[in-house]
Amino acid sequence: MPVPDLFREGLARGWKTYNGSQLDSDLTLHADVAIIGSGAGGGTTAEILSAAGFKVLLIEEGPLKTSSDFKMLEGEAYTSLYQEGVGRMTRDGAISILQGRAVGGTTLVNWTSSFRTPAQTLEHWAREHHVVGHSSEQMAPWFEQMEQRLGVAPWLIPPNANNQVIRTGCEKLGYSWHVIARNVRGCWNLGYCGMGCPTNAKQSMLVTTIPATLEKGGELLYLARAQRLLIKGDQVTGLECQGMDPRCVTPSGRTITVQARHYVLAGGGINTPGLLMRSDAPDPHKTLGKRTFLHVVNFSAATFPTAINAFEGAPQSIYSDHFQWKDGTTGSMGYKLEVPPIHPALAATLFARYGESSAEHMAQLPNTHMMLALMRDGFHPDSRGGNVQLRNDSTPVLDYSLTPYVWEGLKRAFHSMAEIQFAAGASAVMPLHSDARYVNNLSETRELIDSLSLELYRTRLASAHVMGGCAMGENPHMAVTDSLGRHHQLRNVSVHDGSLFPTSIGANPQLSVYGLTAKLATQLGKRLENP
Repeated sequence: MPVPDLFREGLARGWKTYNGSQLDSDLTLHADVAIIGSGAGGGTTAEILSAAGFKVLLIEEGPLKTSSDFKMLEGEAYTSLYQEGVGRMTRDGAISILQGRAVGGTTLVNWTSSFRTPAQTLEHWAREHHVVGHSSEQMAPWFEQMEQRLGVAPWLIPPNANNQVIRTGCEKLGYSWHVIARNVRGCWNLGYCGMGCPTNAKQSMLVTTIPATLEKGGELLYLARAQRLLIKGDQVTGLECQGMDPRCVTPSGRTITVQARHYVLAGGGINTPGLLMRSDAPDPHKTLGKRTFLHVVNFSAATFPTAINAFEGAPQSIYSDHFQWKDGTTGSMGYKLEVPPIHPALAATLFARYGESSAEHMAQLPNTHMMLALMRDGFHPDSRGGNVQLRNDSTPVLDYSLTPYVWEGLKRAFHSMAEIQFAAGASAVMPLHSDARYVNNLSETRELIDSLSLELYRTRLASAHVMGGCAMGENPHMAVTDSLGRHHQLRNVSVHDGSLFPTSIGANPQLSVYGLTAKLATQLGKRLENP
């Protein structure tokens, strides 16, 4: 029996949508609230405001793809569902950035890992960045609300072999580990979460908040790039969008003008600052696009005598924060240990070998484990992050520099990952670096790691988490918005996405975005009811 395509069924019932690639002429749309971006922040905001009786227009640059389109094929998914056809990188091309770009945003393609914002992070924001009202106690009801809404709960099925390595290695070494909570209902445990969920089990915005919005009379505009806000004084008077071609590569030549009472920016840590920059939004204290953070990720591969099959089963179900806060919030850089799924195309990219060497690595893929370390950037004076800039064609790009402080954290992470992998029974371990090779014991691996020249292009680096660039805080000299996401200079503009975070958070950010924007959207609805 085929899986019902819930979104297509809704379209057949009359949901109101506009395809920016199919417009015969320019278009003007009206709404109470225009929301730019349909991921965790935009989708959550849309549902809450539409339920409160406001007419909501949800705007997405990427295409509309539904469960019928998800075939678990890397070649199709990466090019159609990710920013820049999975080619988004830092300005220098040294760090790959995986972000979704389709209706549902990154929630459509993430690996479902769900963590509340760590208390240490929230305390740091309050102390150092003048953020108010977001302590762990104050945020708990909002996290609980979204956990119930999206089925967030610890994964009860035993971990796949890839995740089991963390558990086994940590147990043998006396390191802490925990089970990851996932936002799924009725998960088939396929392992292809990064390519869109074909069973509608992943509780992404595509199957939860966006359908709820459309059922309430909200509207969806997709394949439309938000080009610029029209600003007069301290007000936005309109939004200009460009229709895009079906592949979302080039503008179609059609313009969509949006007029609304209020504008919510939810495009994420690169696109939201980029839109404000293109719009010449006021930035008197030069905070826009600054202090944009990644969880910079490095990787360690290992071969095992038994099959791992890291392309099957829930991609992430075990993690370790043993090294996250060891030196306090502002000491040496902390990191979270997780695993990535390693499907063939992703594996080939990470190994980045060629010829006979590449063939050997791919031949032993079934017996290959991979571990990653999420670096907690932004808490130390030597941890400065990056800044968003505009290219000549006005598209945004992130310029990101790694300091010696960050490199030192990456080296320690290489050591930690190798130690855990060998403790779990690995036959050989290889840090992912151009000059590295598989080594058969821990002492030689430590010598190898210490000998590596850790530098850009030689060390394999990536990230799927972009945070900051429109930091919140009560001091307008330090922040773009206040603690409720209200733009300090524009009265009818709010930001509801991960760009609000003053630092990285030290955990996969989707639940942090859900909880925070649930609170901000609820407060926004009250203000709109009583202007």
